[in-house]
Amino acid sequence: MKALFTVLSLSRAAPALLAVGVLWSTASQALEADQRRAEALLQRMCAECHAVGRTGASPNELAPPFRKLGENKLYDPGFTQRLQDGYSSIHRAMPTARFGRGDAEAVVSYLRAIQEPRKPK
Repeated sequence: MKALFTVLSLSRAAPALLAVGVLWSTASQALEADQRRAEALLQRMCAECHAVGRTGASPNELAPPFRKLGENKLYDPGFTQRLQDGYSSIHRAMPTARFGRGDAEAVVSYLRAIQEPRKPK
Protein backbone atom coordinates (compact mmCIF):
# COMPACT_ATOMS: atom_id res chain seq x y z
CA MET A 1 0.00 0.00 0.00
CA LYS A 2 2.85 2.37 0.88
CA ALA A 3 4.50 1.67 -2.50
CA LEU A 4 1.23 2.42 -4.30
CA PHE A 5 0.92 5.72 -2.43
CA THR A 6 4.51 6.62 -3.43
CA VAL A 7 3.84 5.80 -7.09
CA LEU A 8 0.64 7.86 -7.05
CA SER A 9 2.46 10.78 -5.37
CA LEU A 10 5.22 10.64 -7.96
CA SER A 11 2.76 10.49 -10.82
CA ARG A 12 1.09 13.64 -9.51
CA ALA A 13 4.44 15.35 -9.09
CA ALA A 14 5.73 14.31 -12.51
CA PRO A 15 4.24 17.29 -14.41
CA ALA A 16 5.74 19.73 -11.91
CA LEU A 17 9.12 17.98 -12.06
CA LEU A 18 8.98 18.03 -15.86
CA ALA A 19 8.17 21.75 -15.84
CA VAL A 20 11.10 22.45 -13.51
CA GLY A 21 13.39 20.44 -15.79
CA VAL A 22 12.23 22.30 -18.90
CA LEU A 23 12.61 25.68 -17.22
CA TRP A 24 16.06 24.73 -15.93
CA SER A 25 17.11 23.60 -19.40
CA THR A 26 15.69 26.71 -21.07
CA ALA A 27 17.39 29.02 -18.58
CA SER A 28 20.66 27.15 -19.04
CA GLN A 29 20.43 27.45 -22.84
CA ALA A 30 19.64 31.17 -22.58
CA LEU A 31 22.64 31.68 -20.32
CA GLU A 32 24.84 29.78 -22.72
CA ALA A 33 23.56 31.90 -25.63
CA ASP A 34 24.25 35.10 -23.66
CA GLN A 35 27.72 33.86 -22.79
CA ARG A 36 28.46 32.98 -26.44
CA ARG A 37 27.27 36.46 -27.46
CA ALA A 38 29.49 38.00 -24.77
CA GLU A 39 32.48 35.95 -25.91
CA ALA A 40 31.95 37.17 -29.48
CA LEU A 41 31.74 40.79 -28.27
CA LEU A 42 34.94 40.42 -26.29
CA GLN A 43 36.67 38.74 -29.24
CA ARG A 44 35.73 41.68 -31.44
CA MET A 45 36.53 44.42 -28.91
CA CYS A 46 39.36 43.08 -26.75
CA ALA A 47 41.17 40.13 -28.35
CA GLU A 48 43.75 42.33 -30.02
CA CYS A 49 45.38 42.61 -26.58
CA HIS A 50 43.66 40.15 -24.20
CA ALA A 51 43.18 36.39 -24.27
CA VAL A 52 39.39 36.28 -23.94
CA GLY A 53 38.86 32.51 -23.74
CA ARG A 54 39.63 29.69 -21.33
CA THR A 55 43.08 29.14 -22.85
CA GLY A 56 45.82 30.96 -24.66
CA ALA A 57 48.18 33.82 -24.01
CA SER A 58 47.27 37.47 -24.40
CA PRO A 59 48.75 38.98 -27.57
CA ASN A 60 49.89 41.92 -25.45
CA GLU A 61 51.97 40.56 -22.58
CA LEU A 62 50.85 43.49 -20.38
CA ALA A 63 47.17 42.64 -20.88
CA PRO A 64 45.92 39.99 -18.45
CA PRO A 65 44.00 37.02 -19.84
CA PHE A 66 40.34 37.50 -19.00
CA ARG A 67 40.23 34.08 -17.32
CA LYS A 68 42.51 35.47 -14.59
CA LEU A 69 40.59 38.61 -13.65
CA GLY A 70 39.69 37.33 -10.20
CA GLU A 71 36.83 37.75 -7.81
CA ASN A 72 37.58 41.32 -6.74
CA LYS A 73 36.49 42.67 -10.08
CA LEU A 74 33.88 40.17 -11.19
CA TYR A 75 31.93 40.03 -7.96
CA ASP A 76 32.11 43.77 -7.33
CA PRO A 77 28.46 44.88 -7.58
CA GLY A 78 29.51 48.02 -9.48
CA PHE A 79 31.48 46.25 -12.22
CA THR A 80 28.46 45.71 -14.49
CA GLN A 81 27.57 49.39 -14.17
CA ARG A 82 31.15 50.42 -14.99
CA LEU A 83 30.95 48.33 -18.16
CA GLN A 84 27.82 50.25 -19.09
CA ASP A 85 29.27 53.65 -18.21
CA GLY A 86 32.50 53.02 -20.08
CA TYR A 87 35.23 50.82 -18.68
CA SER A 88 38.85 51.76 -19.15
CA SER A 89 42.05 51.15 -17.31
CA ILE A 90 45.08 53.05 -16.13
CA HIS A 91 46.81 51.89 -19.30
CA ARG A 92 46.66 54.75 -21.78
CA ALA A 93 46.60 52.41 -24.77
CA MET A 94 43.42 50.67 -23.63
CA PRO A 95 40.34 52.14 -25.28
CA THR A 96 37.17 52.72 -23.28
CA ALA A 97 34.68 49.88 -23.70
CA ARG A 98 30.96 50.58 -23.32
CA PHE A 99 28.25 47.96 -23.22
CA GLY A 100 24.48 48.14 -23.07
CA ARG A 101 22.93 46.67 -19.94
CA GLY A 102 22.17 43.24 -21.42
CA ASP A 103 25.60 42.96 -22.98
CA ALA A 104 27.30 44.08 -19.76
CA GLU A 105 25.41 41.44 -17.78
CA ALA A 106 26.29 38.80 -20.38
CA VAL A 107 29.97 39.82 -20.31
CA VAL A 108 30.12 39.53 -16.53
CA SER A 109 28.38 36.12 -16.68
CA TYR A 110 30.84 34.93 -19.33
CA LEU A 111 33.87 36.23 -17.45
CA ARG A 112 32.71 34.52 -14.26
CA ALA A 113 32.23 31.26 -16.18
CA ILE A 114 35.76 31.19 -17.61
CA GLN A 115 37.72 32.07 -14.48
CA GLU A 116 40.52 29.70 -13.57
CA PRO A 117 40.28 28.27 -10.08
CA ARG A 118 42.56 29.99 -7.61
CA LYS A 119 45.72 28.11 -6.87
CA PRO A 120 46.41 27.48 -3.18
CA LYS A 121 49.24 29.59 -1.79
